[in-house]
Amino acid sequence: MFLSWLQPRRKTHQRPASFRPTLESLDQRIVPAAHFNNASDSITSTGALVANFKEAGLGNDTQVAYVLSADATATYVYVNNGGNLPQSPQFTTVAGPVSATGTFTSGKNGSITGTLTAQPPPAPQSFIDAAPNGLHVATFSVSYTNVTLTDMTFGVSVTLADQSVQLIQPKH
Repeated sequence: MFLSWLQPRRKTHQRPASFRPTLESLDQRIVPAAHFNNASDSITSTGALVANFKEAGLGNDTQVAYVLSADATATYVYVNNGGNLPQSPQFTTVAGPVSATGTFTSGKNGSITGTLTAQPPPAPQSFIDAAPNGLHVATFSVSYTNVTLTDMTFGVSVTLADQSVQLIQPKH
């Protein structure tokens, strides 16, 4: 009996009055692991940059926002109605960032297959307005560097290949 003062007192743990346990659903516990299965880019015959991609791990029926971005350089030239260069061709070059955006919805399989297209920077209006009689402006060449496709919803990016093409071949 006299030794009872040596024993520590037991503390009783009381929960706060607002304590309410909650249950999480399995869907709340599973975090999608978004990733690009594949992605590639190319340039069309008009000089546009096209990115084709497939991304998985998105969850079912999920809306995902994408951005295709690149640094572009486009060279424009005057051509005749046959698409040929005149004897003394005149060129102008424009450079700057380009982008394309799109929102896609995943299906029941949690993946998205999509395409985004970015246009080259346009020819300056002053160059278009100065076209000599019988000639019009055409895209001579275009190049894209620092090409990136980004899933803005899940923060996943992929770097694509730099691309360049000469669209008009001089006739000899």
